[in-house]
Amino acid sequence: MIEITLIMTILQVGVLSCQRLFLHIYFMEDLMKVIETLFPVFFMMFLGILSRSKNWINWDQKEGAKKIVFKILFPALIFHVIFVSNLSTNLLKQIVFLDIAWIVVYIIGKILSRYIGERYRKLVPFLLMTCEGGNVALPLYITLVGSAYALNIVTFDVAGIIINFGLVPILVSRQVNTGQSSKGLLKNIFTNSFVLAVILGVLANLLGLYGILESIELSTLYTNTITAVLAPITGIILFTLGYDLKVDLSTLKSLLSLVVIRLVLCGLIIGGFFLVFPGLMANPYFKTAVLLYFMCPTGFPVPLQLSALCDGKDQESFMSAFISVYMFITLVAYTLITIFRPF
Repeated sequence: MIEITLIMTILQVGVLSCQRLFLHIYFMEDLMKVIETLFPVFFMMFLGILSRSKNWINWDQKEGAKKIVFKILFPALIFHVIFVSNLSTNLLKQIVFLDIAWIVVYIIGKILSRYIGERYRKLVPFLLMTCEGGNVALPLYITLVGSAYALNIVTFDVAGIIINFGLVPILVSRQVNTGQSSKGLLKNIFTNSFVLAVILGVLANLLGLYGILESIELSTLYTNTITAVLAPITGIILFTLGYDLKVDLSTLKSLLSLVVIRLVLCGLIIGGFFLVFPGLMANPYFKTAVLLYFMCPTGFPVPLQLSALCDGKDQESFMSAFISVYMFITLVAYTLITIFRPF
């Protein structure tokens, strides 16, 4: 009897040890996936910081790189994303809901911007809108659920793209050209490369031009070309974010206040998904996408979009610092979702 008890005890200890070992390996694999996703992001930002401190790249050269992205590469990205998206009714409902939510966030941001400091007040509403999907949310989400559910994040990102490259240029133009006539302002808006990219992307999508390219066997040519065009975008953006990153302790209070405001507003958007899309939120994969996406930093293109509003390097540094600080919140959120995920 004693021997049987001893054997059972040994087996139980063995089973528990194996469970702990498997859990350890499981979380180590998840940890490696996180590192694999985020290390390139921080490495490119580090190169930007190093380039500024060593004076390898001067300010004008960095601004030239930003213009390449801003004037040429980003419009191509916007056109492509809208061009190849499946604009179904259900997805359109999510996009419309989220774009309305971001507009409400902008309005609230205008009201609350007085608490962030006069120097950064005009930047605050824009920094509260949109999340970085393609470079942060999407790869992290795929490590959790696989690429089969990637459309959830892509849908949210399309909504963000419409805001970033449709609404934001209009709002920035209004602030920069305060003395301009309505006719001149409308001309600037509708000749803006981002707005044109959105319009052309929607038209090309509705006309089914990608299907035509496939039918005449030119889709591969298009895909290879657009891949080459879009490849440098992420690296250049992250490099310039790192270059501009310079945390001034005197701005720490403003940074943290803005972080809290963004967390609250994104939390309200998550709550809105539970109210408006209860059926979708019952799906653990969709719910995970919502929780992760809205814990991600402001879209990386935003600082480039707001360059026209900045009249000093400190404002650009503030934007870069805000995004960098928020990356750590994303890491915490990802860790908690990984531990408590319901699948």
